[in-house]
Amino acid sequence: MIRLATAEEAAQKKATRAAYGEMLAQLLDEGMPIVAVDADLSGSTTTSKFAASSEAAAKRLFNVGIAEQNMIDVAAGLALAGNVAFTGSFAVFGTGRAYDQIRNTVCYSNLDVKIAPTHSGISVGPDGGSHQMLEDIALMRVLPRMKVLVPADYNSAKAAIRLAAKTPGPVYVRLGRASVPIVYAEGSQFELGRAYVLREGTDVTIVACGVEIREALAAADALAERGMSAEVIDAFCIKPLDVDTIAASAAKTGCVVTAEEHSVNGGLGEAVAHALAETRPVPVSMVGMRDAFGKSGEFEELLDYFSLGSAAIADAAAKVYAKANNC
Repeated sequence: MIRLATAEEAAQKKATRAAYGEMLAQLLDEGMPIVAVDADLSGSTTTSKFAASSEAAAKRLFNVGIAEQNMIDVAAGLALAGNVAFTGSFAVFGTGRAYDQIRNTVCYSNLDVKIAPTHSGISVGPDGGSHQMLEDIALMRVLPRMKVLVPADYNSAKAAIRLAAKTPGPVYVRLGRASVPIVYAEGSQFELGRAYVLREGTDVTIVACGVEIREALAAADALAERGMSAEVIDAFCIKPLDVDTIAASAAKTGCVVTAEEHSVNGGLGEAVAHALAETRPVPVSMVGMRDAFGKSGEFEELLDYFSLGSAAIADAAAKVYAKANNC
């Protein structure tokens, strides 16, 4: 069950990665056989907090050095020994550099390994295009047996890590570096294969994920000032996608905009468009990275530069509404 944050809670900011080490420690305390395998980035991924939480946790963090392929294989071995193994790195390394091992060792054998890197998307900021991973959702969602979760804030990240730990087999959890506003109240619980309607509307559906949720809600406010009613859906779980909820909304509004901090090639937009093509064909517009690498800059600057902010979502919504209604 989910609940949106109050105005006071929403004024707070916290990075989704901050949930990682804390939740691993909590899950271990609750009796789950959690282990963490890191590739020399335990400070950035926050697995250092996991290790510092107890003597037992310290023995269950394995730092393999700058060797992401080895990180995945070590995690696979620990999973075969009965553990729930989490891996952490930067997303560009934790998915891209180790893709062969994720595919052929983890997914092919359906092992209980959770891929939960941080520093995804342009929200990495000044580190620039080499470190702003914009293809990870596409890489992970195409893999058989892999599940893909994209939390919007710190509280949904906590829920995503718990859900990943309790879900058998491979799970990808996309975490970020930047401090972002709180969207959900503490204690909100999410389900695999569910999308969540955060605001009901009648004219256009906005399906978003991750840090774009706050932008989608702001876009809905802006559209309301134009006299348009926008329904906002959080596609927290991109794979398996909640086709029923999205298709039902599309049937009501007649048009859809997707918004993601990721390439439009292979990401949320393509997943939604594919699902609607098979169930409820309507005009779809995609807000996301357009076949480009990122750039160095502050997160908020990059949102505007790459047309990923609320204004871009509102404009896309107005255009797709006009197309759907022959305006």
